[in-house]
Amino acid sequence: MIVVTGATGFIGSNLVAHLNSLGHSDIVIVDWLGNGEKWKNIAKHRFVDFVFPEDLAEFLEKSTDKIEAVFHLGAISSTTASDGDEIIEKNLQCSMKLWRWCTTHQVPFFYASSAATYGDGDLGFEDTADIATLRPLNLYGWSKHAFDRWAIAQAEKQEAPPRWAGFKFFNVYGPNEYHKGDMMSIVAKNHARVIAQEPIHLFKSHRPDFKDGEQLRDFVYVKDCCNVMAWFSEAKRANGIYNLGTGSARSFRDLILAVGAASGLEPNIQYVPMPENLRGKYQYFTQATMQKLKAAGYEARFFSLEEGVADYVRSYLGTSDKFA
Repeated sequence: MIVVTGATGFIGSNLVAHLNSLGHSDIVIVDWLGNGEKWKNIAKHRFVDFVFPEDLAEFLEKSTDKIEAVFHLGAISSTTASDGDEIIEKNLQCSMKLWRWCTTHQVPFFYASSAATYGDGDLGFEDTADIATLRPLNLYGWSKHAFDRWAIAQAEKQEAPPRWAGFKFFNVYGPNEYHKGDMMSIVAKNHARVIAQEPIHLFKSHRPDFKDGEQLRDFVYVKDCCNVMAWFSEAKRANGIYNLGTGSARSFRDLILAVGAASGLEPNIQYVPMPENLRGKYQYFTQATMQKLKAAGYEARFFSLEEGVADYVRSYLGTSDKFA
C-alpha cells in the first residue's frame, strides 16, 4: 500500500490520480474532508482505505508489513497562519513522527517542503546550498524550514528512511485547487474573469527595474510535480531536498496572457497600486535552480507556462467536470 497524507488536497489529490494512472489502486488516503466539496477531488480515484489523521499512528502499526511508501503532503499550508502551537503539532511534530516510523520500518518517505523556506529570496534559490542561513518570512515557511533542517540532521546521524526526499514546491497551479480560497493560483482566480471579459488586476511595480505586471515567479504545473514525486518512488535516487519548479521565471502578465490564449480571448489587464503593507516585503523574483534534480537523473521535459495553462484551462477550468 502507498500512504498519501493530505490526499484530498490540491497536490495530494493530483498525486493520487497520477498514481492511479500508473496502475496503483492500493492507495491509503489520509485526510479530513470537512463540510465543503473536497470530496470531489478524490471522487474519481481508486483507493483501499480512508484514514483520519488522528487515527494514522494506529493504522500504521496494524499495517506495517503492507506499506511500500509514504507521501507526506498534509500540512497547514496558509502563509497567513498565526497559531504557532497548531503549526508545531500539524506541520512539524507530525512530520517527525512519520519520519521516525519510516526509519524504524525501513519504508521510503517523501514529503512536501516549500519554496517559502527561501524567504525574500535575497540568498538565492539554490537547493545545493547550506539551508541553515535561510530566513523564511512567515510561520508556515518556518515550519517547513525547521523540518528540512531536522531531516538533514537525522540523515547525517544515519537515522533516516532507506529512501527519502523533500520537495520545495514553487508556484504550483492546476486542477483541484478550488477549496483553497485566497490561496488558489492566479489562473484559477482569474479564468472566469477572463471569460467574462472583466478587468484583470495586476500589481504595478514599485521598483524601477521591473515593469508593471512583470514581477516574476517560477510557475510549475501540478502534473510535473506528480511526475517527479512518482519518479522518486519508483527506484533508488539520491536522497535529499530538491527544488520543484521549472527553472524558468515568468511574469504575472505572461500568466494572464496564457489564460487568455487558452480561452481564445484577449484579457483586459489593468495595473493597480500595490498595497502599502506589501511593498516592503513583496518578492519580485523567484526561480528554482533545477540542476540538483537533473543530476539525480530526472530527464523528463516540464510543461512550458503556455502548455501547462492551456491544459489546465481546456481540460479542467473550461469544462463541466473541473476535477482531476
